[in-house]
Amino acid sequence: MKIAIMQPYLFPYIGYWQLIYAVDEFVLLDDVNYIMRGYINRNNILLNGKSHRFTVPIQKASQNKLIMETKLNFSDEDKRKFLATIQNAYHKSNYYAEVMPLLEDIIGNPEDDLTEFIMYSIQKINHYLDIQTNLKRSSQIEKDASLKAQDRIIEICKKEKADIYINPCGGRKLYQHSAFEENRLQLYFLDVKQNEIFYKQKPEEFVGNLSIIDVLMNSSADTIQQFLNAYELNL
Repeated sequence: MKIAIMQPYLFPYIGYWQLIYAVDEFVLLDDVNYIMRGYINRNNILLNGKSHRFTVPIQKASQNKLIMETKLNFSDEDKRKFLATIQNAYHKSNYYAEVMPLLEDIIGNPEDDLTEFIMYSIQKINHYLDIQTNLKRSSQIEKDASLKAQDRIIEICKKEKADIYINPCGGRKLYQHSAFEENRLQLYFLDVKQNEIFYKQKPEEFVGNLSIIDVLMNSSADTIQQFLNAYELNL
């Protein structure tokens, strides 16, 4: 079984979805510390031809809290303003009519648990893109809580009976093939083929690595399926 393990991110870029698509089980790593000023609760969309940062508010955000302990402070008014920003940015996009109801459903979710809110968003977008990957929270997997970093990842892989672990290419300095091999696991890194992920946006110059919102608004589900396959697995 192929597995990937990542912190939960809200509306992440296409590479995150490639990782979900590439595995049988995707584990949301929520029993680690929340990252301030990271991408867990924020990302970028295209507004007036430029990258625009959006942030979903958090209750008393702290790096001393685990992600699983972190709550949203996402009021109805905040949600209305966020949806209005998306509408303003994408109302002329080709797939606005199909995608806006999906985003309204996700953003309108009353759940205040950060991980559950993000898991719901992933489930909904997975369904839209016909991604069949199983999702699980790491906090729901029984394991040795004292383990950190690579050892924790290996422990989760073993508990879930995986034999292949796939990580984004940025983790090459964090993980050693020998440690995985000692535990009868194969380690691969996912390299995104950026030159194959291109779609029409409103500005003449393409702006890449934006939130999946931008991809959804400007590309059909069939085209995004092609994007999901635009990667290589390397050692």
